[in-house]
Amino acid sequence: MTAPTAMLRALAQPLLGEAGLELWDVEMSRDVVRFLVDKDGGVDLDALDEASRVLSGLLDDHDDLVPAGRYQLEISSPGLERPLRTPEQYRRFVGTTVKVKTSHPVGGARRHRGVLAGVTETAIELRPEDSGDPVLVSYDEIERSRTVFEWGPAPRPRSQRPRTKDTSR
Repeated sequence: MTAPTAMLRALAQPLLGEAGLELWDVEMSRDVVRFLVDKDGGVDLDALDEASRVLSGLLDDHDDLVPAGRYQLEISSPGLERPLRTPEQYRRFVGTTVKVKTSHPVGGARRHRGVLAGVTETAIELRPEDSGDPVLVSYDEIERSRTVFEWGPAPRPRSQRPRTKDTSR
């Protein structure tokens, strides 16, 4: 996380907390400042509106932390497949499937997908889907990671559904 992003996180977290919202992540590019916010039960339009009000004022007061000139402020939910950055965020998803991309090969690969088996202050442990040995990945090796939304079983094709005879006539 870059210095301005870390500063924005530190400044925004308590303000959003007072509004009943949780700051999930801050992302910044050349012309976009993106805040991902969450709350119990999920965010709705009222929550996003409140976050916009709070964060617009914050950015106006700290224009040294945002891209110079024109930029866009984006506020949204982290979504179903949310990014994971902090040990606290990883802890919330122990036992679920995650994808991790590392900055260099770890356990022979840079891309990993598996069940998040454990979390410490310095690393995560993944149990690969292919039943291989668990992989320990330190936070400083993680380039990016996110949760994986698992859809339920696929419906059977129509041709395989049992036919029923209509006897109501």
